[in-house]
Amino acid sequence: MLRFLLVRIASAIPVLFVLSVVTFAIIQAPPGDYSDYIRSQLINQGGASFEAADAQAQAYRVANGLDKPLPVQYVNWVVGMVTRGDFGHSLFYNKPVADVVGERLPRTLLLALTCHILASVIGISFGILAATRQYSWVDSLLSGISFLGMTVPRFLMALIIVYILVFHFNVSEIGSFHSARYGGAPWSWGKFVDLVQHVWPVVAIATFGGLAYNMRVMRGNLLDTLNAQYVETARAKGLSEGAVIMRHAVPNAMHPLIMYQGVVLPYMLTGEIETAIIFALPTVGPAIVGSMWVGDVYVTATFMLVLSATLIVGNIIADLLLALMDPRVRQYGEAS
Repeated sequence: MLRFLLVRIASAIPVLFVLSVVTFAIIQAPPGDYSDYIRSQLINQGGASFEAADAQAQAYRVANGLDKPLPVQYVNWVVGMVTRGDFGHSLFYNKPVADVVGERLPRTLLLALTCHILASVIGISFGILAATRQYSWVDSLLSGISFLGMTVPRFLMALIIVYILVFHFNVSEIGSFHSARYGGAPWSWGKFVDLVQHVWPVVAIATFGGLAYNMRVMRGNLLDTLNAQYVETARAKGLSEGAVIMRHAVPNAMHPLIMYQGVVLPYMLTGEIETAIIFALPTVGPAIVGSMWVGDVYVTATFMLVLSATLIVGNIIADLLLALMDPRVRQYGEAS
Protein backbone atom coordinates (compact mmCIF):
# COMPACT_ATOMS: atom_id res chain seq x y z
CA MET A 1 0.00 0.00 0.00
CA LEU A 2 2.86 2.38 0.79
CA ARG A 3 4.41 1.75 -2.63
CA PHE A 4 1.02 2.33 -4.23
CA LEU A 5 0.73 5.68 -2.43
CA LEU A 6 4.26 6.79 -3.32
CA VAL A 7 3.71 5.98 -7.00
CA ARG A 8 0.50 8.01 -7.06
CA ILE A 9 2.21 10.99 -5.38
CA ALA A 10 5.20 10.83 -7.73
CA SER A 11 2.94 10.76 -10.78
CA ALA A 12 1.04 13.79 -9.45
CA ILE A 13 4.12 16.07 -9.37
CA PRO A 14 4.54 16.48 -13.17
CA VAL A 15 0.77 16.92 -13.51
CA LEU A 16 0.85 19.74 -10.98
CA PHE A 17 3.80 21.33 -12.80
CA VAL A 18 1.98 21.28 -16.15
CA LEU A 19 -1.14 22.70 -14.54
CA SER A 20 0.87 25.55 -13.03
CA VAL A 21 2.38 26.42 -16.43
CA VAL A 22 -0.97 26.32 -18.22
CA THR A 23 -2.72 28.28 -15.47
CA PHE A 24 -0.09 31.01 -15.35
CA ALA A 25 -0.06 31.34 -19.15
CA ILE A 26 -3.85 31.57 -19.43
CA ILE A 27 -4.08 34.18 -16.67
CA GLN A 28 -1.42 36.29 -18.36
CA ALA A 29 -2.92 35.86 -21.84
CA PRO A 30 -5.34 38.83 -21.76
CA PRO A 31 -3.68 42.20 -22.42
CA GLY A 32 -2.93 44.43 -19.45
CA ASP A 33 -1.91 43.90 -15.84
CA TYR A 34 -2.33 45.50 -12.44
CA SER A 35 -0.62 48.69 -13.58
CA ASP A 36 -3.58 49.34 -15.89
CA TYR A 37 -5.87 49.17 -12.87
CA ILE A 38 -3.65 51.68 -11.07
CA ARG A 39 -3.74 54.00 -14.10
CA SER A 40 -7.53 53.91 -14.28
CA GLN A 41 -7.86 54.52 -10.54
CA LEU A 42 -5.52 57.52 -10.69
CA ILE A 43 -7.48 59.02 -13.59
CA ASN A 44 -11.02 58.26 -12.40
CA GLN A 45 -10.67 58.77 -8.68
CA GLY A 46 -7.46 60.74 -8.29
CA GLY A 47 -8.11 63.25 -11.06
CA ALA A 48 -4.64 62.76 -12.56
CA SER A 49 -3.90 63.38 -16.21
CA PHE A 50 -3.32 60.42 -18.49
CA GLU A 51 0.40 61.23 -18.81
CA ALA A 52 0.96 61.46 -15.06
CA ALA A 53 -1.10 58.36 -14.34
CA ASP A 54 0.68 56.41 -17.07
CA ALA A 55 4.08 57.42 -15.73
CA GLN A 56 3.18 56.21 -12.23
CA ALA A 57 1.74 52.99 -13.66
CA GLN A 58 4.91 52.28 -15.64
CA ALA A 59 7.04 52.96 -12.57
CA TYR A 60 4.88 50.52 -10.63
CA ARG A 61 5.33 47.87 -13.35
CA VAL A 62 9.10 48.16 -13.15
CA ALA A 63 9.18 48.19 -9.35
CA ASN A 64 7.09 45.00 -9.09
CA GLY A 65 8.63 43.10 -11.99
CA LEU A 66 5.54 43.25 -14.21
CA ASP A 67 7.68 44.47 -17.11
CA LYS A 68 9.70 41.24 -17.20
CA PRO A 69 8.98 38.51 -19.80
CA LEU A 70 6.32 35.97 -18.93
CA PRO A 71 8.78 33.03 -18.51
CA VAL A 72 10.86 35.08 -16.07
CA GLN A 73 7.80 35.96 -14.00
CA TYR A 74 6.74 32.32 -13.91
CA VAL A 75 10.21 31.07 -12.90
CA ASN A 76 10.45 33.67 -10.13
CA TRP A 77 7.02 32.64 -8.86
CA VAL A 78 7.80 28.90 -8.87
CA VAL A 79 11.28 29.32 -7.37
CA GLY A 80 9.79 31.42 -4.56
CA MET A 81 7.20 28.75 -3.84
CA VAL A 82 9.63 25.84 -3.87
CA THR A 83 12.56 27.40 -2.03
CA ARG A 84 10.92 29.84 0.39
CA GLY A 85 7.23 28.94 0.45
CA ASP A 86 6.60 32.41 -0.98
CA PHE A 87 3.61 32.54 -3.32
CA GLY A 88 4.30 36.14 -4.25
CA HIS A 89 2.96 39.48 -3.11
CA SER A 90 -0.64 40.48 -3.67
CA LEU A 91 -0.70 43.78 -5.51
CA PHE A 92 -4.33 44.51 -4.65
CA TYR A 93 -4.37 43.42 -1.00
CA ASN A 94 -0.79 44.69 -0.47
CA LYS A 95 0.27 41.66 1.56
CA PRO A 96 1.73 38.21 0.88
CA VAL A 97 -0.44 35.92 -1.19
CA ALA A 98 -0.01 33.23 1.47
CA ASP A 99 -1.86 35.49 3.93
CA VAL A 100 -4.74 35.98 1.48
CA VAL A 101 -4.95 32.23 0.87
CA GLY A 102 -4.68 31.49 4.58
CA GLU A 103 -7.60 33.79 5.34
CA ARG A 104 -10.00 32.44 2.72
CA LEU A 105 -9.05 28.85 1.91
CA PRO A 106 -9.87 27.27 5.32
CA ARG A 107 -13.37 28.77 5.24
CA THR A 108 -13.89 27.53 1.70
CA LEU A 109 -12.62 24.02 2.47
CA LEU A 110 -14.79 23.81 5.58
CA LEU A 111 -17.88 24.81 3.60
CA ALA A 112 -16.99 22.43 0.76
CA LEU A 113 -16.37 19.48 3.09
CA THR A 114 -19.63 20.15 4.93
CA CYS A 115 -21.51 20.20 1.63
CA HIS A 116 -19.70 17.06 0.47
CA ILE A 117 -20.54 15.07 3.60
CA LEU A 118 -24.19 16.12 3.52
CA ALA A 119 -24.49 15.47 -0.23
CA SER A 120 -22.90 12.02 0.10
CA VAL A 121 -24.96 10.86 3.08
CA ILE A 122 -28.27 12.20 1.81
CA GLY A 123 -27.64 11.29 -1.84
CA ILE A 124 -26.58 7.70 -1.11
CA SER A 125 -29.51 7.24 1.26
CA PHE A 126 -31.93 8.56 -1.36
CA GLY A 127 -30.34 6.29 -3.98
CA ILE A 128 -30.79 3.20 -1.81
CA LEU A 129 -34.37 4.20 -1.02
CA ALA A 130 -35.23 4.79 -4.68
CA ALA A 131 -33.59 1.57 -5.92
CA THR A 132 -35.35 -0.62 -3.37
CA ARG A 133 -38.68 0.97 -4.29
CA GLN A 134 -38.28 1.07 -8.05
CA TYR A 135 -41.17 2.65 -10.01
CA SER A 136 -43.03 3.61 -6.83
CA TRP A 137 -44.08 7.15 -5.94
CA VAL A 138 -41.00 7.38 -3.71
CA ASP A 139 -38.76 6.56 -6.66
CA SER A 140 -40.55 9.12 -8.84
CA LEU A 141 -40.33 11.84 -6.18
CA LEU A 142 -36.64 11.30 -5.48
CA SER A 143 -35.84 11.08 -9.21
CA GLY A 144 -37.59 14.42 -9.71
CA ILE A 145 -35.53 15.97 -6.92
CA SER A 146 -32.30 14.68 -8.45
CA PHE A 147 -33.34 15.98 -11.87
CA LEU A 148 -33.86 19.47 -10.47
CA GLY A 149 -30.57 19.32 -8.58
CA MET A 150 -28.62 18.48 -11.73
CA THR A 151 -30.35 20.91 -14.10
CA VAL A 152 -31.13 24.09 -12.16
CA PRO A 153 -28.07 26.41 -12.21
CA ARG A 154 -26.66 27.08 -8.77
CA PHE A 155 -26.24 30.79 -9.38
CA LEU A 156 -29.96 30.97 -10.23
CA MET A 157 -30.89 29.26 -6.97
CA ALA A 158 -28.59 31.68 -5.13
CA LEU A 159 -30.23 34.70 -6.77
CA ILE A 160 -33.70 33.42 -5.86
CA ILE A 161 -32.71 32.87 -2.22
CA VAL A 162 -31.09 36.32 -2.01
CA TYR A 163 -34.26 37.91 -3.43
CA ILE A 164 -36.47 36.07 -0.93
CA LEU A 165 -34.23 36.86 2.05
CA VAL A 166 -33.83 40.55 1.22
CA PHE A 167 -37.27 41.51 -0.07
CA HIS A 168 -39.52 39.15 1.87
CA PHE A 169 -37.69 38.60 5.16
CA ASN A 170 -35.80 41.95 5.29
CA VAL A 171 -32.44 40.26 5.89
CA SER A 172 -29.76 42.93 5.65
CA GLU A 173 -26.60 41.06 6.70
CA ILE A 174 -25.75 39.43 3.37
CA GLY A 175 -22.08 39.03 2.56
CA SER A 176 -20.57 38.06 5.91
CA PHE A 177 -20.16 35.02 8.13
CA HIS A 178 -21.37 36.67 11.32
CA SER A 179 -23.57 39.46 12.55
CA ALA A 180 -21.88 42.64 13.74
CA ARG A 181 -22.20 41.72 17.43
CA TYR A 182 -20.39 38.41 16.88
CA GLY A 183 -17.63 39.75 14.60
CA GLY A 184 -14.79 39.78 17.14
CA ALA A 185 -16.42 37.69 19.86
CA PRO A 186 -14.92 34.39 21.02
CA TRP A 187 -16.55 31.18 19.86
CA SER A 188 -19.75 30.23 21.65
CA TRP A 189 -22.97 28.40 20.89
CA GLY A 190 -24.62 31.70 19.96
CA LYS A 191 -21.83 32.54 17.52
CA PHE A 192 -22.07 29.09 15.94
CA VAL A 193 -25.84 29.47 15.46
CA ASP A 194 -25.22 32.91 13.96
CA LEU A 195 -22.67 31.36 11.55
CA VAL A 196 -25.19 28.71 10.45
CA GLN A 197 -27.80 31.41 9.87
CA HIS A 198 -25.40 33.19 7.49
CA VAL A 199 -23.99 30.23 5.52
CA TRP A 200 -26.98 27.88 5.24
CA PRO A 201 -27.91 29.11 1.72
CA VAL A 202 -24.44 28.28 0.38
CA VAL A 203 -24.47 24.86 2.07
CA ALA A 204 -28.00 24.09 0.90
CA ILE A 205 -27.36 25.00 -2.73
CA ALA A 206 -24.07 23.13 -3.06
CA THR A 207 -25.48 20.12 -1.20
CA PHE A 208 -28.58 20.04 -3.43
CA GLY A 209 -26.47 19.77 -6.57
CA GLY A 210 -24.13 17.16 -5.07
CA LEU A 211 -26.78 14.84 -3.67
CA ALA A 212 -28.51 14.72 -7.06
CA TYR A 213 -25.51 13.07 -8.71
CA ASN A 214 -24.86 10.73 -5.79
CA MET A 215 -28.46 9.61 -5.76
CA ARG A 216 -28.67 8.89 -9.50
CA VAL A 217 -25.39 6.94 -9.54
CA MET A 218 -26.27 4.98 -6.40
CA ARG A 219 -29.73 4.13 -7.69
CA GLY A 220 -28.46 2.89 -11.05
CA ASN A 221 -25.57 0.88 -9.62
CA LEU A 222 -27.68 -0.68 -6.89
CA LEU A 223 -30.36 -1.76 -9.37
CA ASP A 224 -27.68 -3.52 -11.43
CA THR A 225 -26.12 -5.09 -8.33
CA LEU A 226 -29.44 -6.38 -6.99
CA ASN A 227 -29.79 -8.49 -10.15
CA ALA A 228 -26.31 -10.01 -9.82
CA GLN A 229 -25.98 -13.76 -9.26
CA TYR A 230 -24.19 -13.51 -5.90
CA VAL A 231 -27.08 -11.41 -4.56
CA GLU A 232 -29.53 -14.12 -5.63
CA THR A 233 -27.29 -16.66 -3.92
CA ALA A 234 -27.39 -14.63 -0.68
CA ARG A 235 -31.17 -14.58 -0.86
CA ALA A 236 -31.25 -18.34 -1.48
CA LYS A 237 -29.22 -18.90 1.68
CA GLY A 238 -32.05 -17.37 3.68
CA LEU A 239 -30.61 -13.93 4.47
CA SER A 240 -33.11 -11.18 5.11
CA GLU A 241 -33.63 -8.63 2.36
CA GLY A 242 -32.11 -5.89 4.52
CA ALA A 243 -28.96 -7.93 5.09
CA VAL A 244 -28.71 -8.76 1.39
CA ILE A 245 -28.97 -5.10 0.43
CA MET A 246 -26.76 -3.52 3.11
CA ARG A 247 -24.09 -6.24 3.46
CA HIS A 248 -23.74 -7.48 -0.11
CA ALA A 249 -25.32 -5.13 -2.66
CA VAL A 250 -24.59 -1.65 -1.29
CA PRO A 251 -20.79 -2.09 -0.73
CA ASN A 252 -20.32 -3.28 -4.32
CA ALA A 253 -22.55 -0.54 -5.71
CA MET A 254 -20.41 2.05 -3.91
CA HIS A 255 -17.29 1.59 -6.09
CA PRO A 256 -18.17 4.20 -8.76
CA LEU A 257 -19.12 6.68 -6.04
CA ILE A 258 -15.77 6.17 -4.32
CA MET A 259 -14.01 6.87 -7.60
CA TYR A 260 -16.17 9.99 -7.94
CA GLN A 261 -14.73 11.32 -4.67
CA GLY A 262 -11.60 12.18 -6.65
CA VAL A 263 -13.40 15.00 -8.45
CA VAL A 264 -16.14 15.81 -5.97
CA LEU A 265 -14.07 18.17 -3.79
CA PRO A 266 -13.22 20.54 -6.66
CA TYR A 267 -16.87 20.18 -7.75
CA MET A 268 -18.03 21.23 -4.30
CA LEU A 269 -15.50 24.06 -4.27
CA THR A 270 -16.92 25.22 -7.60
CA GLY A 271 -20.45 25.09 -6.22
CA GLU A 272 -19.34 27.06 -3.19
CA ILE A 273 -17.55 29.57 -5.41
CA GLU A 274 -20.63 30.26 -7.52
CA THR A 275 -22.95 30.81 -4.58
CA ALA A 276 -20.33 32.65 -2.49
CA ILE A 277 -19.92 35.18 -5.32
CA ILE A 278 -23.67 35.84 -5.30
CA PHE A 279 -23.70 36.18 -1.50
CA ALA A 280 -20.36 38.09 -1.51
CA LEU A 281 -18.90 35.88 1.22
CA PRO A 282 -15.17 36.33 1.95
CA THR A 283 -14.11 32.96 0.53
CA VAL A 284 -12.06 31.78 -2.46
CA GLY A 285 -14.69 32.58 -5.11
CA PRO A 286 -14.91 36.36 -4.71
CA ALA A 287 -11.12 36.53 -4.28
CA ILE A 288 -10.52 34.76 -7.61
CA VAL A 289 -13.01 36.94 -9.48
CA GLY A 290 -11.71 40.13 -7.87
CA SER A 291 -8.06 39.33 -8.53
CA MET A 292 -8.80 38.49 -12.16
CA TRP A 293 -10.70 41.75 -12.56
CA VAL A 294 -7.82 43.94 -11.37
CA GLY A 295 -4.99 41.78 -12.74
CA ASP A 296 -3.59 40.55 -9.41
CA VAL A 297 -1.96 37.62 -11.18
CA TYR A 298 -0.23 35.93 -8.24
CA VAL A 299 -3.43 35.68 -6.20
CA THR A 300 -5.32 34.22 -9.15
CA ALA A 301 -2.55 31.79 -10.10
CA THR A 302 -2.09 30.58 -6.51
CA PHE A 303 -5.79 29.97 -5.97
CA MET A 304 -6.09 28.12 -9.28
CA LEU A 305 -3.04 26.03 -8.37
CA VAL A 306 -4.62 25.20 -5.02
CA LEU A 307 -7.84 24.11 -6.75
CA SER A 308 -5.78 21.92 -9.08
CA ALA A 309 -3.98 20.41 -6.09
CA THR A 310 -7.32 19.55 -4.45
CA LEU A 311 -8.27 17.62 -7.58
CA ILE A 312 -5.03 15.64 -7.46
CA VAL A 313 -5.27 15.00 -3.70
CA GLY A 314 -8.91 13.98 -4.10
CA ASN A 315 -8.00 11.42 -6.76
CA ILE A 316 -5.24 9.97 -4.56
CA ILE A 317 -7.64 9.67 -1.62
CA ALA A 318 -10.23 8.03 -3.87
CA ASP A 319 -7.64 5.51 -5.10
CA LEU A 320 -6.67 4.67 -1.52
CA LEU A 321 -10.29 4.22 -0.44
CA LEU A 322 -10.99 2.04 -3.44
CA ALA A 323 -7.87 -0.04 -2.72
CA LEU A 324 -8.99 -0.53 0.88
CA MET A 325 -12.45 -1.69 -0.19
CA ASP A 326 -11.46 -3.79 -3.21
CA PRO A 327 -8.50 -6.22 -2.85
CA ARG A 328 -8.26 -6.47 -6.64
CA VAL A 329 -7.29 -2.80 -6.89
CA ARG A 330 -4.76 -3.20 -4.08
CA GLN A 331 -3.14 -6.22 -5.68
CA TYR A 332 -2.95 -4.47 -9.04
CA GLY A 333 -1.35 -1.40 -7.47
CA GLU A 334 1.25 -3.47 -5.63
CA ALA A 335 2.01 -5.49 -8.76
CA SER A 336 2.51 -2.40 -10.89
